[in-house]
Amino acid sequence: MKVARRVELINPSPTLKISSIAKQLSREGKDVVDMSVGEPDFKTPQRIIEAAYRAMNEGKVFYTPTKGIPELLDAIAEKMRRENKVDATAENVIVTPGAKYAIFEAMMSLVDEGDEIILFDPSWVSYEACALMAGGKVIWVPHSEDFSDVPVEEFVSPKTKMIIVNTPSNPLGVVYGKEFLKKIRDIALDEDIFVMSDEIYEKIIFKGTHYSIASFEDMFDKTITINGFSKTYSMTGWRIGYAVAPKWIIEKMNVIQSHSVSHPTSFVQFAAIEALKRDDSFLREMVMEFKRRRDMIMERLDELGISYAPPNGAFYIFMNVGRDGDKFCEEFLKKEYVALIPGSAFGVSFKNWVRLSYAISREEISEFLRRFERFIS
Repeated sequence: MKVARRVELINPSPTLKISSIAKQLSREGKDVVDMSVGEPDFKTPQRIIEAAYRAMNEGKVFYTPTKGIPELLDAIAEKMRRENKVDATAENVIVTPGAKYAIFEAMMSLVDEGDEIILFDPSWVSYEACALMAGGKVIWVPHSEDFSDVPVEEFVSPKTKMIIVNTPSNPLGVVYGKEFLKKIRDIALDEDIFVMSDEIYEKIIFKGTHYSIASFEDMFDKTITINGFSKTYSMTGWRIGYAVAPKWIIEKMNVIQSHSVSHPTSFVQFAAIEALKRDDSFLREMVMEFKRRRDMIMERLDELGISYAPPNGAFYIFMNVGRDGDKFCEEFLKKEYVALIPGSAFGVSFKNWVRLSYAISREEISEFLRRFERFIS
């Protein structure tokens, strides 16, 4: 018996697949350095854990409104106004079980069969999968050599429905500049195209400034802003994210949510309210530590003559290994027990590149660098 065509169009997430293999090798007693998955290795701040525990003890363990509890919707809208200069209210917000599900809901709400979705090459693995499940067609647009620009204007067609922007970028670590985002704004307005702006790494920046494209003139009605708590507050397993968009889009996403997951976990929503309160000490310490780790890797890669995209944000380095990335990752994992992700997982133009995540300890990074130098020599 055949499965649905939409399932046959996509493959399992390569990042989660490789991470699963790495974890299995660890269970077998192998000394694995897992740099495959984008997950901060810091404990969720205690105040957030205690807020969830308090909510459970107070009996806040039952169904909530589908799009999220009012207190959290208000808190997210206030955060968007204060930090992102986006004029949102609670009616413009939906809370979802992770930012990935917000992306899925937005795609399913806006993309029809045959619509074209522009993705920057390379891009995070799940954008393409969500677009394909919605019936869309992905158009890959290559970066400029220095990764500062993407010639989107050359690939827009009458079928273009959406452009996806992720800044800071996974897998690149690139932080897109204001002038580039203004170009995307102009294209979206001139051609009547939606922009999905994935800002999950907005606060993990080492160089440059984060801009929310929804804050640009006339762009609120054309933008779906995606964000969440996983990266900023080290809450990956809590599965809590959100989207901010025009009211009519949020209403359509809410219909999908009501017939699928119902709503995000009740007590996790109360923890998310606590996360949004103004205590950035955890975040400052985490970003400083990520920068120290990044600098360790960059220094050694420079000495080895390995080129890479400018890692100005997030916690990834996308590097050119000078040979087929799939085979490189397979052999590196088999021989040295280091898990990386091949560039082919993120697009079509970077077959000789691989992505590493430095969301691991400095001791593990030192071990990776030893094994990497041994392997390439």
